[in-house]
Amino acid sequence: MKNLAVLTSGGDSPGMNACIRAIVRSANHKKISVHGIQYGYNGLINNEFKILSPSDVGNTIHIGGTILKSARSDEFRTKKGREKAYNNLQKNNIDGLIVLGGDGSLTGANVFNKEFNFNIIGIPCTIDNDIFGTDHSIGFATARETVVNSIDKIRDTASSHERIFIVEVMGRESGNLALEAGVASGAELILIPENKNSMEEVIKKIQELNIMKKSLIIVYAEGCKFGSLNELSNEINKKIDNSNVRVSILGHIQRGGIPSPSDRILASTLGYESINAITSGLTNKMVGIINQEPTLIDLNNAISTKKKVNLSLSKISDIISKY
Repeated sequence: MKNLAVLTSGGDSPGMNACIRAIVRSANHKKISVHGIQYGYNGLINNEFKILSPSDVGNTIHIGGTILKSARSDEFRTKKGREKAYNNLQKNNIDGLIVLGGDGSLTGANVFNKEFNFNIIGIPCTIDNDIFGTDHSIGFATARETVVNSIDKIRDTASSHERIFIVEVMGRESGNLALEAGVASGAELILIPENKNSMEEVIKKIQELNIMKKSLIIVYAEGCKFGSLNELSNEINKKIDNSNVRVSILGHIQRGGIPSPSDRILASTLGYESINAITSGLTNKMVGIINQEPTLIDLNNAISTKKKVNLSLSKISDIISKY
């Protein structure tokens, strides 16, 4: 194996650059060249390859986002687009591909491997932390810290004006980010897609909390199934007199920023382990961390198995945050 390629795909997450750095330098240690692909799968299709030297990735471990840029690719979803991508890998004499991304990106890698039998290793990078086969994905810890810092500031205003604040965080299908950030920030109520509550049950809970407290923080994952953010806000205003509800949507601020030390360590470890895996002849695997130990799982299992949320944290929050 002489030449590898690496790309970042889908939503960016803090720690991607630390992972790219580890990949390039670990490969260099084995006398292997690494080609960085710009703009994810689009760059793979458009032949946007650039050799990365160890010095090229210097002073990047602390930078958020991705130096390789990222994009979503509709063309890669087609067989014709994937054929272009494969031909470009052949043209550049690439022996293996490492893909950094979330569920959609790893699904694309899995399909590509099955169609062309090309050596691929996936690395989980998503602030949602919804990838099965790893305790944490790259970017989750930093995003959680960003959310907690934001809620801490919002709480000052909520307390000063005795307001109910609903803070929306990312998480279309998974409540991991909302749940852990909610517990860490002492939120009075955490609403996640995994909750089976009805709107009536949620309003009743808020009414009970409002009797004990005049200011509340409600952490709301964007994928909650029982109602929209505005519906919840309107219902609270209708059912609770003088509730003074305010809504804050954190949005893309959650994806940016300097990666936390734990994300840098995780990214460095997974980048290093991805090189060990692909140079050992392994393919269509995802590297992860379970109980602080590096692990490998079939990409197909990683994308097809639903990662469970630790609902015991929700129970803990219900007990210790209501007083």
